[in-house]
Amino acid sequence: MLFKGIREDIRAMLERDPAARHPLEVLLLYPGMHAIWAHRINHWLWNHGFRFLARFLAHLVRLLTGVEIHPGARIGRRVTIDHGMGVVIGETAEIGNDVHMYSGVVIGGVSRKPVKRHPTIEDGVVIGAGAVLLGPIRVGKGAKIGAGAVVREDVPPGAVVVASPSPIIDRAQLRRGTHEYFLEGAGI
Repeated sequence: MLFKGIREDIRAMLERDPAARHPLEVLLLYPGMHAIWAHRINHWLWNHGFRFLARFLAHLVRLLTGVEIHPGARIGRRVTIDHGMGVVIGETAEIGNDVHMYSGVVIGGVSRKPVKRHPTIEDGVVIGAGAVLLGPIRVGKGAKIGAGAVVREDVPPGAVVVASPSPIIDRAQLRRGTHEYFLEGAGI
């Protein structure tokens, strides 16, 4: 089953990432995938009472890949992390099948109580670089979360969430000085 899952993951990454050209490349050179594969082992250890070992190994995986996945998180099949540096997935997070995420994604909690405190991500969701999803929210099937979005409430299936676009500064605004530009940009 483990090797079948790895083959599925490699196929999924080849379909989702145009830079991935060969299965061997994904197998050897995709740290986001390495983090997912290690998580499957760590999750098994966590669920079978080897919690310290699971946390220790997850720590080593974070050092090697830049991806931090708590061993308690539940992650489905064919989940891919592209350019995974800075990805954080919390303990009570639940991620469905066929989810694709990019660098800097945070699936985090907002409570310090030992309850469900991280997001549930349903099947087929795409999460853009730097997106932050916080709390026990649900992101519906097939939703797309844009780069840099901060999400603190439920997202319906198929919805698209985007962050505000950054303003483009022209040379005249720069010559007036940073202070004036920010006041103007804030509508003041």
